[in-house]
This record gives sequence, structure tokens and C-alpha cells, in this order.
Amino acid sequence: MTKTAAARPAAPEPAVRPVKAPSPSKDRRRRRLADQAHAYGFLLGGLVCFALFSWYPAIRAVVIAFQKYTPGSPPEWVGTANFTRVLSDPEFGAAWRNTLTFTLLALLIGFAVPFVLALVLNELRHAKAFFRVVVYLPVMIPPVVSALLWKWFYDPGTGLANEALGFLHLPTSNWSNGADTALVSLVVVATWATMGGTVLIYLAALQSIPGELYEAAELDGANLLQRIRHVTIPQTRFVILMLMLLQIIATMQVFTEPFVITGGGPENSTVTVLYLIYKYAFLYNDFGGACALSVMLLALLGLFSAVYLRLTRSSQEAA
Repeated sequence: MTKTAAARPAAPEPAVRPVKAPSPSKDRRRRRLADQAHAYGFLLGGLVCFALFSWYPAIRAVVIAFQKYTPGSPPEWVGTANFTRVLSDPEFGAAWRNTLTFTLLALLIGFAVPFVLALVLNELRHAKAFFRVVVYLPVMIPPVVSALLWKWFYDPGTGLANEALGFLHLPTSNWSNGADTALVSLVVVATWATMGGTVLIYLAALQSIPGELYEAAELDGANLLQRIRHVTIPQTRFVILMLMLLQIIATMQVFTEPFVITGGGPENSTVTVLYLIYKYAFLYNDFGGACALSVMLLALLGLFSAVYLRLTRSSQEAA
């Protein structure tokens, strides 16, 4: 029995199947999906904030524009009655006229001044960082604080502007208290308060221009103005066009300066569309009229932006 058991061959061990390694393409796909999931997870907070505080109010305003709405009472559908009432308001024409005039003056003053300042800063050889901080400093001041400072500056009695003019024996002005000068005074305030960011964007665009282009222009005998016209402006054309669009949209929605400094006066000379929306909502308690005016402004800015982008794209393709 012992010999038989010893002579019996041992049972073969079961074969071990090799583990198949995952393919590199599947690993890459899995990592890419994980990265996308993390990215969308981080974006979720921003999307929720936009949905609650931007998209929902915009959609709600469009709905209320066709309703008679008073907080605390059920809304009532009135069709286009809100639009008809707003269009017949005597302040409607003045608000749009003042807004368009403000936008035009802001383009003439607030669009050229930042570009010139950026050109000057780009040519400096010393203290560049200091002057950039000085130019950007007004942007860091809260808009209401900035408007209050300028309100004191424009005061016809004890304001710094008239004090300086009187010291130089020059004629004083009513500034923001005069119907003829109030709107221009507000344009100066808005330009001073917001041009810092525009200057830095222009400065970044200027510093990206290759120096060889200026050297070639100098060899051809081009002076400073010719170099700006034939080198600087074409090389920064895209930035100029985009900032122009953003500035027009922003100035069409001017509110802080008329609200804080002039209160829409004198003689409705500084009543803007956004200030009129505020009056409808919080002074007249007419939320339907305020939303109707908001929808008009939204439609105008959307149409203008679409036409502007279409024209600029066509001109760039032609060039």
C-alpha cells in the first residue's frame, strides 16, 4: 500500500489565468471623465448662483412686464398695457435721450483718455508699477463712495472745484447743479471711476505688439502719430472693438452717478433709463412698468450687440 501510494503521480496544479492589464485608451478615457466630473462639480456652484441671481430674475422680469404686479397680492395679466403706459410717460423720452447722450459723451471722453494713458504708461522707463497703481486706484473705491466724493467736489458753494477756480481767478460753474453741465459732469465721474481697468487692458495689448514692427516703421521714416495709426491701432484692433462694445453696454446702464449726485435733476437733465426703472419700481410701486422698461433696454442692448458683433466679424474677415 505504501509503494502504490508513493508511485501514484501527483495531481496537476490548476492553471493560473493571466490578469489582463487595462488598455491605455480606457485608462485615459476614465481619467478624462473623472477630470470632467471634477470640473463640472466646481462649476456647479457658479451655475447655481447665476441661475438664482441672474437668469431667474431676468426671466421673472419678462413675465412681470405683462402683469399688474404688487408684492403681497396675486399678479394679474394685462398684456401690453405696461408698455403702453411707459411709452406715454413724459420722462420716457428724456430718459432715453439722456442715456444716449451720456453714452456718446462717454465714448468721446472715456474711450480716448484710457487709450492715451496706456500709450503714455507704455513709454515710461521708470516707476511703471507706481503709475499703474495710481491709475487703477479709483477702481478699488466703492462706486457710492466715489460718487459722494465727487458730489462734494462739485458743490457750487464749498466744493473743491470752484475753490480751485476762484483761487486761480477763473469763473466758477454750477457743475452737477446746472442743467447744461450736469450730464457732462457725470461723464467725468464715470470715466475717472472706471478707466483704470481699461487702461491696464490696453497696456497689456500694447506690450504684446512685437517691437520689430515699430523698428521697421521708424526705418521707413514714420513719426509718432503714424506709428500709432499704422502699427498700434491695427495690432490692438480686436481689444479696442471689444472694449468699445462693453463700454457702450455699461454706459447705457448708468445709475449710480445720477442716483447719488444729482437725483435725476436738475430739470430731469440726468434722468437715465436705469434711474427711471428705479423710480417706477421703488417710488411709484409699479413693478410692471419697471419690468417693461427693463425688457425694452434688454432688447435694445441685445439687438445692438448682435449687429455690432456681426459687423466687426465681417470687417475682420474682409481684412
